[in-house]
Amino acid sequence: MWRRLIYHPEVNYALRQTLVLCLPVAIGLALGHLQQGLLFSLVPACCNIAGLDTPHKRFFKRLIIGGSLFAGCSLAVQLLLGANVALPLILAGLAMLLGVTAEISPLHARLLPASLIAAIFTLSLAGNMPVWEPLLIYALGTLWYGAFNWFWFWLWREQPLRESLSLLYRQLADYCEAKYSLLTQHADPEKALPPLLARQQKAVDLISQCYQQLHMLAANQHNDYKRLLRAFQVALDLQEHISVSLHQPEEVQKLVERSHAEAVIRWNAQVVAARLRVLADDILYHRYPTRFTMEKQIGALEKIARQHPQNPVGQFCAWHFSRIARVLRTQRPLYTRDLMADQQRRQPLWEALKSYLSLKSPALRNAARISVMLSIASLMGSALHLPKPYWILMTVLLVTQNGYGATRVRILHRAAGTLAGLTIAGFALHFHVPEGYTLLGMLFITLISYLIIRKNYGWATVGFTITAVYSIQILTLSGENFIVARLIDTLIGCLIAFGGMVWLWPQWQSGLLRKNAHDAIEKDQDAIRLILSDDPQPTPLAYQRIRVNQAHNALFNSLNQAMQEPGFNTHYLEDMKLWVTHSQFIVEHINALTTLAREHAMLTPDLAQRYLESCEIALQRCQQRLVYDGAGASGDANILEAPETLTHGPMSPMEMHLQRIIGHLNSMHTISSVAWRQRPHHGIWLNRRWSKD
Repeated sequence: MWRRLIYHPEVNYALRQTLVLCLPVAIGLALGHLQQGLLFSLVPACCNIAGLDTPHKRFFKRLIIGGSLFAGCSLAVQLLLGANVALPLILAGLAMLLGVTAEISPLHARLLPASLIAAIFTLSLAGNMPVWEPLLIYALGTLWYGAFNWFWFWLWREQPLRESLSLLYRQLADYCEAKYSLLTQHADPEKALPPLLARQQKAVDLISQCYQQLHMLAANQHNDYKRLLRAFQVALDLQEHISVSLHQPEEVQKLVERSHAEAVIRWNAQVVAARLRVLADDILYHRYPTRFTMEKQIGALEKIARQHPQNPVGQFCAWHFSRIARVLRTQRPLYTRDLMADQQRRQPLWEALKSYLSLKSPALRNAARISVMLSIASLMGSALHLPKPYWILMTVLLVTQNGYGATRVRILHRAAGTLAGLTIAGFALHFHVPEGYTLLGMLFITLISYLIIRKNYGWATVGFTITAVYSIQILTLSGENFIVARLIDTLIGCLIAFGGMVWLWPQWQSGLLRKNAHDAIEKDQDAIRLILSDDPQPTPLAYQRIRVNQAHNALFNSLNQAMQEPGFNTHYLEDMKLWVTHSQFIVEHINALTTLAREHAMLTPDLAQRYLESCEIALQRCQQRLVYDGAGASGDANILEAPETLTHGPMSPMEMHLQRIIGHLNSMHTISSVAWRQRPHHGIWLNRRWSKD
């Protein structure tokens, strides 16, 4: 019981965040400096936004950089305000200056909003204390935050990676169960594929997250991570075999009609899913796995395969489920990968600065958007006669996300949560609760809010708003005067953030669909070249397979966001949805081909070359259709047609997958030819031609 409590991700996270916030307040209360303790507890908010609690091999270096940026922004704001520089110019300049961090790496990109939050907090402190005091608060606060988190992660050294692996195993269980639950439904891709695509996307996203954690921790250099590295390699094997596709709905239907194959396959999938959920708990709660076998289930599949030798579905399922059963039984990967061979290095500062100064830089565009939004928020504060509009500015930064859909959801949750929190706090202030009970209630509310923040941001905002009101009440004894003004400020900040995402250089995902589609085809092309090479090696095959899955996930995510964006042609998006469906089938066939290539199920050199040429032709047709932004067929004039048949007689499993890949690519080319005629005719689409750069 205690393991489930202390190792639970939400509980562990909530305890850590609550302690790092509330211990300074408790120490300040004990020493008779409660107000300084409350101010000191503001710094962890900046550190959280900056991601300084991320386990990293350069943990203390990142702390020093973060603390220096916080203190530097605080000093710059105070000095520039003292020199009578307008606040909009100060914030806009800081945003543009710090925007280069996003070019270094995604993790460094979080330093931009965190440093701006530190500058906004300084607005409320400037003039009320000496210049050096906010700097000291930020320096000591970051030091406290880093020391506490280092000690916490030392106590729970493997826990962050265990949490990610546990989520990955659970997602693979859900995906396996959903994929094989009702085979006959898969004959209609419109209904069956969307939920499967979503589950597959979550699994690959978690794989990417685990890769990032392994690289940030340099896990290959620590013996403590050996078991988790092995568990991750097992998960890669499982994802590879679960996500393969035969994609022969007519053959599936025949086998289901002639035998009880559907019940047997569903039985195997349910046993695999149940075992994966047990392993997820074992990883999370530090337990050794129990013995496992699937002999009966695999035997039933092999019997069906023997009874129906002409139907490929039985052999296909028996082979892949037998590999899954072997991995689950031995708890060892089918082959060993070098997980650190594909390490992505962060970009050096000078190279990042040169990239950042390009007008094509997304980091520059994002920094410019934030600078304009903060300038407008500052001007709005001046129009409302607010000398320090810190609440409006902070709301803008907290609700601004990468995309339109995420920002819209965050705005709704933030506005509703703030309204509810201010209402509850305003009602509670009339009771004049003693300070000791107030602090105890704030501690309890903070813990509850952090327990639910990952899944219920709106409800967590209610709790944080209540604690903010009572913090103001303790610091200034004017909490009631704070309520109405802060509600208005929150609504203004939400409106500015929404307008900024819609009208200030928006990165519409509908416009990015073409680029992501081209990237997905390019990754498919690299994978097929590697699979059909003379001597495909396991490690490059594994990494290229993951790249294919990641590229398709980026495309699928763009499509999902584009479907929620306003003002775009729904017919075009429906066509692209069908295009993405065929792309998913290609990804699943590449997953299956990877396993076959690793098992040395090779083609003859001549046949492999002919298939490679045919696939290249089909891929180039799709690429040219994507590059040429026209409605006619002139872009295809110089492209050769792929031969319809390359072999005579029975085909090997590898040939069957390659034939189906060519068929899907031809369908994707046809869909593209139709889709461009009804594409959106504004924004990025005004360009007649498009290039990767």
